[in-house]
Amino acid sequence: MYKSHVSSNEEYRLALDAASRELEALGAQRAELDRRIGQLMQTMGNLMRLCNLTPTVPMGLTDGCRMVLRSAASPLTAVEVRAQLAAMGIDLSRYENDLAAIHTTLKRLDHAGEVRFIPQPWGRPAYQWMPGAIPGPRTIVDAQSETEALRPRRRRKKEKPRA
Repeated sequence: MYKSHVSSNEEYRLALDAASRELEALGAQRAELDRRIGQLMQTMGNLMRLCNLTPTVPMGLTDGCRMVLRSAASPLTAVEVRAQLAAMGIDLSRYENDLAAIHTTLKRLDHAGEVRFIPQPWGRPAYQWMPGAIPGPRTIVDAQSETEALRPRRRRKKEKPRA
């Protein structure tokens, strides 16, 4: 009786390992599909403009930002995200300040752990898609201090004493 319990436990472990491997493989396929869908949406938006058609995509700003960052090969600034959204055909004209709306969306996605704030040495922050990341405690102050650490320090000129 003990032997059958052990063998069924081993079978469960094997099934768990197989399910974990399959889930990992499907996650990688999904990431690749998301990248390709984003690229095709941008291509279609550009081709529609060349055909004198108005590209429109029935997608909200948050989903659009997710799609852009998933398909990006490197971290993007909010300005670059805006350009990619426009290329995909997402209508940003309904926002009084589209860049502020994009910044707010990216900050929310960062807080949720879906994207990662990446300080850049030239001062413009960028964001990178983080598939499956578990968010850690992070604040804007943390990000600003990281950005400051990357900036080159300027030497101050010594003042000459007055005579």
